[in-house]
Amino acid sequence: MDLKESEVDQAPTVEKDVTLGEVHDIGANLYVEAEQLSAEDLEREGAEVLRILDWRIMPILYVTYVIQFLDKLSLNYASAYSLIPDLGLEGQKYSWVAAIFNFGYLFWAIPANLLIQKLPVAKYMGGMLLTWSILVIAHIGARNYAGILVLRFLLGMAEAGVSPCMMVITSMFYRRSEQPLRMAIWLSANGMATMVGALLGFGLGHPHNTTLHSWQLIFLTIGLLNFVCGGVFLMLMPDSPSSARFLTHRQKLVAVRRVAENMIGVKTKQIKPRQALESIYDVKVLCCAGIGIACGVINGGVSNFASSLIKGFGFSGIYATLLQLPTGAFEAAIVPICGIVATNVPNSRCIVLAIVCLIPFGGLLGIRFTSLDHRWTLVGCTWLQYIIGAPVIVSWNLLSTNVAGHTKRAVANGIWFTMYAAGNVAGANIFFSREAPRYYSALTGLLVCYAGIIVLSIMVYISMRWDNTRREKRANAENLAGEDVASQAILDGFKDMTDMESKHFRYAL
Repeated sequence: MDLKESEVDQAPTVEKDVTLGEVHDIGANLYVEAEQLSAEDLEREGAEVLRILDWRIMPILYVTYVIQFLDKLSLNYASAYSLIPDLGLEGQKYSWVAAIFNFGYLFWAIPANLLIQKLPVAKYMGGMLLTWSILVIAHIGARNYAGILVLRFLLGMAEAGVSPCMMVITSMFYRRSEQPLRMAIWLSANGMATMVGALLGFGLGHPHNTTLHSWQLIFLTIGLLNFVCGGVFLMLMPDSPSSARFLTHRQKLVAVRRVAENMIGVKTKQIKPRQALESIYDVKVLCCAGIGIACGVINGGVSNFASSLIKGFGFSGIYATLLQLPTGAFEAAIVPICGIVATNVPNSRCIVLAIVCLIPFGGLLGIRFTSLDHRWTLVGCTWLQYIIGAPVIVSWNLLSTNVAGHTKRAVANGIWFTMYAAGNVAGANIFFSREAPRYYSALTGLLVCYAGIIVLSIMVYISMRWDNTRREKRANAENLAGEDVASQAILDGFKDMTDMESKHFRYAL
């Protein structure tokens, strides 16, 4: 008999662990209760729950990512003014200031992901946002090379858990088929941040007769914005569907029943070393890690040296900042388009990942071979490099939807972000000042990275397709219906079985 909303609303709403087998999953109790819902109720009420989630979860994630990415761009915008001479960052010193952020990120990537598994995810992320904002504001007090190096390292540590937290939050509230578009939407906030930041950087470059330099105003303004955002995030973002105050108890049942179809449960706090080991020899995890380091090299180069590239084409410092405005529009448009395709075209994630890399690849060839007399063409080719957000988000989605087992997912995410940070270190140091404005070594490195992403995405596709085919043959030999396989896969997910342990798990290509 179906539960009536008046009855379930009287049930306790406190998040609690309920054992399913040998594992404690914070959503297991709600899933068991949700089994009383009919398919018709689930379909009808699921649409309403999805609408509520889109209006409550997505705006918070989007705005948070806008403000958070502004922080990462702040060094690039500040470098267009007097930051470099004021702090003595000439030559490769600036490259190391840009790179050391990623050493902090690399150092804390895996611990951050394990903490995400152990701690309430929204509270952990909110705390990191507040820490991050204080560190950004502290930049205005930097007086020399050593001081800003320390601040950038600590900033990298604080940022290491932000994107993984958003991936976990998305996977806890949305079905795997819904995730590519939602993840693409909040990552496209990078594009909005680039546009807002370019205008902000341009505007803060005009004040005169102020105590603070323009670069200090940039850090102060962005840091304060992030402090407010971190406080709002802590107040409004739930740690899981079972702690979402904006959902009734019945809606929580529906929310958990929906995401149970992801075959990974909701969240388990238990750390399993054998799952960590499995992530190290899983081919798809290793391929995604390779994609991560390639994306990092591209991002590290472009995000820190876009101003230098554009200035080399013949534009002044303040206009070099303003001309980065369209790069945000490219990212804000292209990334959601990739998300729409990956969401609506079955098994297209790997294909989208490979094809979208061809666009910036062509842009790099344009920078390499176009005459300096055609400076607007060169600027347009530079804008195309900001599409890197599309390969990043598709590779994140490959991990979030295809790696089961909570410890395995935490370590796999940690490996990806560790490789990404390492790539950012390399990317920030392949732009040699003596090669300006063409930066031939850097262009060659970025071209190799895009080619590598295409090859690795094909390898991931072949590996997962082969596994799906093999498992389908076994299911057919055992005369298992599709409903039986799906039901058992859901239970395996709540038992915290990995995708390699659960023979009922199916990969989303």
